[in-house]
Amino acid sequence: MSGQEVVFALLGVVAVGSGIMVVTTRQLVHAALWLVVTFGALAGGYLVLTAEFVAWVQVLIYVGAIVVLLLFGIMLTRAPIGGSADLDSGNRWVAAGVAAATAAVLVTVMAMGFWDERMPLRAGGGSADALGAAVFRTWVLPFEVLSVLLLASLVGAIVLSRSDIRPKSRPAEKRPAGTPADGER
Repeated sequence: MSGQEVVFALLGVVAVGSGIMVVTTRQLVHAALWLVVTFGALAGGYLVLTAEFVAWVQVLIYVGAIVVLLLFGIMLTRAPIGGSADLDSGNRWVAAGVAAATAAVLVTVMAMGFWDERMPLRAGGGSADALGAAVFRTWVLPFEVLSVLLLASLVGAIVLSRSDIRPKSRPAEKRPAGTPADGER
């Protein structure tokens, strides 16, 4: 194994380990910070694969924007910052079993499909021109749909967090004296 493959494997272990910490921690802010570590390890993997443009997009968009959006959502909705017993559904072992089974199936399929294949890590990977063409031709609609969804979730978090936005109750209708109210007959 070359040095690049060792670094790539170590970054993969860090990404998987921090990804597990994202879903197992009981504190929301810590989960967001572990997500930063996961995205950073993925960006490092892209650098090892000589895809510098994708690595910087990973850092700028996911670490810089998505995690900040998550933290704003946590703060704006006034979610509990510390550990909370409400976050534990009791299905932890069932979820862990399903996740382990899914991981086993995915690893088995990948191993059976690509066991004998070797792809050398080489310098001068994909070009920014080809990536830009793919992003702005093929993937522009899903990208825009995702951006609208993220904007809607941020607006929803702001609306949920504001205590001064409440539906106004209608004033009681004035009835002439002696007239029964609805349902009083």
